[in-house]
Amino acid sequence: MEVLREAAPQVLATIVSRYRQFEACEDAVQEALLAATIQWPDQGIPDNPRAWLTTVATRRLADQWHSDQARRRREATVVALGTPTELEAPGPDEGPPDRDDTLMLLFLCCHPDLSPSSQMALTLRAFGGLSTAEIARALLTPESTVAQRISRAKQRIRSVGIQYPLSGEMYTSRLRVVLHMLYLIFNEGYASTSGPDLLRSELTREAIRLTRTVYGLLPDDGEVAGLLALMLLTEARSQARTAPDGTLIPLTEQDRSRWSQHVIHEGIALITRALASGGPVGQYQLQAAIAAVHAEAARPQDTDWRQISALYELLEKTAPNPMITLSRAVAVAMVRGPEEGLALLAPLDRDKRMRDHHRFHAVRGHLLEMAGDLNAARHCYQAAARRTNSVPEQRYLAGRSAGLGGSTSR
Repeated sequence: MEVLREAAPQVLATIVSRYRQFEACEDAVQEALLAATIQWPDQGIPDNPRAWLTTVATRRLADQWHSDQARRRREATVVALGTPTELEAPGPDEGPPDRDDTLMLLFLCCHPDLSPSSQMALTLRAFGGLSTAEIARALLTPESTVAQRISRAKQRIRSVGIQYPLSGEMYTSRLRVVLHMLYLIFNEGYASTSGPDLLRSELTREAIRLTRTVYGLLPDDGEVAGLLALMLLTEARSQARTAPDGTLIPLTEQDRSRWSQHVIHEGIALITRALASGGPVGQYQLQAAIAAVHAEAARPQDTDWRQISALYELLEKTAPNPMITLSRAVAVAMVRGPEEGLALLAPLDRDKRMRDHHRFHAVRGHLLEMAGDLNAARHCYQAAARRTNSVPEQRYLAGRSAGLGGSTSR
């Protein structure tokens, strides 16, 4: 239920800001979400879903708090952290406070005592509502490893305590990690790693909303502006990315009249101001600049691939990443031919993470198809289809393979 996905991080943030117990609060919110899935279909969605969930989660937390085991944990926590000794659930008509604590929760998930990998996993769990398996696919990490990271992160937060409100220095020191987390959340919403739907709009909307909040606090930070511009320019294409039956439509085949022009204009204005400011140019600004070049092309054949290729080369130097190399290979192939693009992919074949990732095989298949090696391309598309858990991507890749003729295999 979409309303639950949207409300969950806000409710969790509200409860955590009040009671400072991340793990216990998360459990209480999960119980509230379960209660909603059982009760709302029969009783109807309440007028204020967030208030309803906050009330139920607080009561669940109070029930836990007053059990014998929870009481012992509370007594130890009161001494160490000064946690409130009584939980007061809001009344049915009271609702949560007007303050939105989700930004606080985001910076909490990026606590400096957590490793970057744990920060990523915890953020995707708290904000994206992703399962451990989905997070593992997003981070190219074994599922068991992700589960351990989430568990250790919760334990670490419990041991160091939660400071609220955060100081200005805390916001500054955690900003880069927070931006990366927002980037990952948006990407999972724009191209879901699993399930029947390509898009999870509740994730992209939440990522954009939170990034706008950060931009409001730091309007002169070029990377904050760049990330917001990148999200907007990417989101502007969302309505054209799938057919009515959910089939994936690649960028070059999209109906560009369905792109949201007012969102594109906002994104281009943001990245133009950021690049003109004279500050350091980072990876989000470069990615936004690439998205802007695509957005400015009225037709696929109008795309300035030379400029995109040059931007990817700079991006690869600024923030080396195999996924960036994949995108650069496509741009290079459009400018200098598929053989040049395939040459860029050769080193990635030695990276097991990439060999197991569907996008590596999909890009290689695309470049082999451009080069006229249809049999090899077909096998690459089949390999890519086997490695993705996204149903739309599976169908698209299987269709590309079938379109090249010959037999298919799974």
